[in-house]
Amino acid sequence: MSLPTLSGHRKGLALTAIGGLALSMDIPLVRLAEGKMWPILGLRSITTALVTLLIIAAIRMLKGKWPILIPGRHGIAAGLLYGLSTLTFLLSVFNTATANVVFIVAFNPMFGALLSWIFLKERPPVSTLLAMAAMIVGVGLIVHDGISSGHTFGDAMALLSALILAAAITVGRASRRDMGFVPLLAAMFPAILGFGMALPADVSIDHPGWIIFNGAIVMPVAFWCLATGPRYLSAPEVGMFYLLETVLAPIWVWFIFAEMPTAMTLIGGAILIIAIMTHSLWMARGRGVRQRR
Repeated sequence: MSLPTLSGHRKGLALTAIGGLALSMDIPLVRLAEGKMWPILGLRSITTALVTLLIIAAIRMLKGKWPILIPGRHGIAAGLLYGLSTLTFLLSVFNTATANVVFIVAFNPMFGALLSWIFLKERPPVSTLLAMAAMIVGVGLIVHDGISSGHTFGDAMALLSALILAAAITVGRASRRDMGFVPLLAAMFPAILGFGMALPADVSIDHPGWIIFNGAIVMPVAFWCLATGPRYLSAPEVGMFYLLETVLAPIWVWFIFAEMPTAMTLIGGAILIIAIMTHSLWMARGRGVRQRR
C-alpha cells in the first residue's frame, strides 16, 4: 500500500482525502442498518477486524513477511485511542442529532492543533489557523438550525470523540511510524464490548448487510488512509479532512433518505470545501517554492 510516484505531502493529501470521503458514508450506513447501538457496534467492529486479518494474511503470503502491525508503544497508545473513539462516536450518533455530531466532531483539527502545539512543539502556520477558522464558520452555518437541546450525553460523547481522535492522530504524528493497521486491529476492542453488551438482550439488526459493508469496506479504507496520513501531514491538516464527513454526510442523507439540506447547509458545505482546497493548494505551493529554492 504505497504511493511511490507522489511526494510525501501529496501522499498525505491523497490518503486523507480518500479517508475522509470514505468516512462520510459511516453515519448513512449506520442509519440504513436500522438496529440498536450495541449490536451495530459489535458487527461493524468485528467485520473490520476480520477483514484486516485477511488483508494481513494476504500481504504475508504475497511478500513473504509480516507488515508493520503495532509499531511499539506509540502503536499501542494509538490503538487504544482509536478503539475508544469508535465507542464514543457511536454513542454520540445514537444519543444526539446527526447535526450535533458532525458539528462537535468538527473540533477535531482544533484539538489536533492544540495537542501538536503542546506536545510536539508544532506551531500551526497562519494558513492552517485561517483555514480552521473558515471551517468553523462553515460548520456553524451547516448546523445553525439543527442543534437541539436536551442531548447533553450525546453531545459530550461527540466532543470526547473529537478529542480522542485528535490525540490518536497526534500520537501517530509523534511516532512517524506506519499506523495504517492500528485502528483496524483496534476494532477488536469495541467488537468485544458491543457483543458483550448486546448478547444478553438483543443482537438483531434489520438490515445487517449495510453494516457489514460498512465494516468490511468503508471503515478499513477510511481508517487506514486517515491513520497513515500523519506520516506525511501535521495533525491539524489530517484533522481537517475528517471534516469532509461534516460536508458530505448531509448530502448522502439527502440522496438516501430524501432529507433535503437547507440552504445554510449548502452554503456551509461550500465554505468547508473551499477552505480545504485552498489550504491544500497553498501548502503544496509553499512546499514547491521551498524545494526549488
